[in-house]
Amino acid sequence: MTRTTTHHDDPPETTCDTTAAIDISTAAGELLLRYREALTSDDVEPVAFRKGADRVSQEFIAGELARRFSGDAVLSEESPDNAVRLGASRVWIVDPLDGTREFGEIGRGDWAVHVALFENGSLTAGAVALPGLGITHSSRDPVPLYNVVPSNPRVVVSRTRRPEPVMALARALDAELIEMGSAGAKAMAVVRGDADIYAHAGGQYEWDSAAPVAVAQAAGLHVSRIDGSALHYNQENPWLPDLLICRPELAATALEVLNR
Repeated sequence: MTRTTTHHDDPPETTCDTTAAIDISTAAGELLLRYREALTSDDVEPVAFRKGADRVSQEFIAGELARRFSGDAVLSEESPDNAVRLGASRVWIVDPLDGTREFGEIGRGDWAVHVALFENGSLTAGAVALPGLGITHSSRDPVPLYNVVPSNPRVVVSRTRRPEPVMALARALDAELIEMGSAGAKAMAVVRGDADIYAHAGGQYEWDSAAPVAVAQAAGLHVSRIDGSALHYNQENPWLPDLLICRPELAATALEVLNR
């Protein structure tokens, strides 16, 4: 599932952390794929099934992080918050299943597993597993930005929620809209060059964006809040409501439109 390329100029500890993020997110994704096989049963209750998937992935990731990095703190969507993380130098920021709705629909691949490390004030490692597509993107193996930005940029949007700032951006650029589920899937579409802009203004938490941002930064993409300010992680309140990930050539125009 994982595409990996070692960067020999990376510090050894960074390489180790990123390898762990890749391994853990990929393995959690494979676990979720096996769990998902139950969807073919008529006895599955959808809400309980999705909650069970969150729990299965959370328990696996928490166990692996505790085994490998017992001294590190963890911030996860699926576990109680712990104020100890605020004073920690290393904090893993995790979303065990991003795109629970899509996970619960047979045949959909736009869901993800996020594992990122926030260390001494910055994101130093990140992996986004897309198990339904058989891919794990990471901050260690960025995809080169070779393709040319099309005259009508491609903007990834939610299937169900389309905030007006994002739609105004799409109209201003005469953009092609691409519907997709999870935040991780949207961000990785930009990383792969399948889309050009992912702008979000409908509310998120740190675990929704930390791993995607770590991977996008490594790929040379623009990342910021929609007002152009920096994204800050491991805050007392993990609410981080908006996000822009896009090709650097489109950043100035996107920020201008988003802030009108």
